[in-house]
Amino acid sequence: MKTDPVCPKCSSENIYNDGSLWVCPDCSHETSSLAPPQDGGGGDAQGFVVRDANGNALQEGDTVTVIKDLKVKGSSSSVKVGTKVKNIRLVDSSDGHNISCKIDGFGAMGLKSEFVKKS
Repeated sequence: MKTDPVCPKCSSENIYNDGSLWVCPDCSHETSSLAPPQDGGGGDAQGFVVRDANGNALQEGDTVTVIKDLKVKGSSSSVKVGTKVKNIRLVDSSDGHNISCKIDGFGAMGLKSEFVKKS
C-alpha cells in the first residue's frame, strides 16, 4: 500500500513536487527530500538531517565549534573562531539558520551549520 507524502512541518497532504523541491501550499514549507512519516518508533522526529562543514551529521545536544568569525546582528562584537557551543538544538528554519543555541556573552541565537564543525 502506497502512502502519499505529507509536509514535515504541518502534516498537510497537499504537498507537491516542483522540480527538485517538495512544496507545501498550506504553510509555504519547502524541502529537498521527504522522509517517510515517523510513527513514534524513535529516530529523528523532524525528518531532516543537518550536516556540519565537514559533512558530519549533527544531533540534538551535540557540541560544535565555530570555524569562522561570525558577525552578530545588533552587536558590535562577533563570535570568534574556536568558540565552543554546547547543547545545540536542530531546527528547520526558512532563513537557513538550522541550529538554535545559546552562546556565552551573546545569549540565544541561530547558527548556520556550514559555519560549525562537530567537536
